[in-house]
Amino acid sequence: MRLRFQLTGFVLIRTILNSAHRMVYPFLPIFARSLGVDLSTMSLLMTARSLLGATSPLLGPIADRYGRRFGMLMGLGIFTIGISIVAIHPTFWTLVIALGLAIIGKYIFDPSMQAYFGDRIPYHQRGTALAITEMSWSMAFIIGVPVAGYLIDTFGWSAPFPFFTILGLIAFFVIWHVIPKDDTHHTPVTTSHSGYLSIFKSPASVAGISIALWVSAANELVNVIFGVWLEDSFGLKIAALAGASAIIGISELSGEGLVALTTDRLGKPRALAIGLVANSIAAILLPFIGRSQVGALIGLFLFYISFEYIIVSHIPLVSELAPSARATLLSLNVTGHALGRALGAFLAAIIYQNTGFLFVALMAAFFNMIGIFALQRIQK
Repeated sequence: MRLRFQLTGFVLIRTILNSAHRMVYPFLPIFARSLGVDLSTMSLLMTARSLLGATSPLLGPIADRYGRRFGMLMGLGIFTIGISIVAIHPTFWTLVIALGLAIIGKYIFDPSMQAYFGDRIPYHQRGTALAITEMSWSMAFIIGVPVAGYLIDTFGWSAPFPFFTILGLIAFFVIWHVIPKDDTHHTPVTTSHSGYLSIFKSPASVAGISIALWVSAANELVNVIFGVWLEDSFGLKIAALAGASAIIGISELSGEGLVALTTDRLGKPRALAIGLVANSIAAILLPFIGRSQVGALIGLFLFYISFEYIIVSHIPLVSELAPSARATLLSLNVTGHALGRALGAFLAAIIYQNTGFLFVALMAAFFNMIGIFALQRIQK
């Protein structure tokens, strides 16, 4: 019962972090216009934000050395400080700093939380449990982003930042009071060096991290561009973009539900393979069925439901590749995602502005195919 209560709490807390992270995507044109910068500048900002994920291996082992609770509190503290900077002084450069600190905080919090449940939940049940925590991604698009859209439409581009600052403070004190200081399920490691060695000597672990890179690159290509694509194609405004985000959130929630129902039964590698193939097909279909507004939303639904199936199948698989250094491996997995997002964000505007959305979608499918080859390496 205690774990169920904690699962619910973590879904809510991660919804806060993920909403602040995701609100930038659909409102990218609005942020750019409000700050007086162009799409290429915002794309570079998104690239820089993702590259900060490379710091995750330096910070992720904190949870292995000092405890899962300490890691979660540190992550929430950095996130809240970062978001508060824009709340105090809203400019382009404070936005740069805020997004950077917020993503570093998230990259500390997430592996700490995943390792916390990895310590307590058997592998054969872990897919379902982690799928529940991943509902926070879809809840961000269903609830958080539309709320942010309302605040932006009513009060201006910086309005969501005070809101998320207050929520971040509440989340910090919830973790402080709910998670016990003494953790009998985890024995702290003395150094991070041994954990890194065990991971990089394991071909399966390295392949698992590389999958995170390729699938996130594929997803970020569409993430960065879909708001611009919808606005260019159909003239969607803030309220409509928020509605599109809610539809994406519903698709992701459906994907997480599918994982909870099927991944532990199918086996993690098979479920991951199904997700990779389905997401590639959805990416290729997207430009063709997206010639109408309804078709575009259906295409985005298919793309995001299959991507979420990939991600939530992948995490429990990776969590068991190096149990003695679980938080370290999960932090390196976050780095894989971050580098993939940086690659996708860097390429997105370049490909879209020079060749159009079709080639954005084809590149996304290509990256997924590389992920399938990496999965075969894990199975061997």
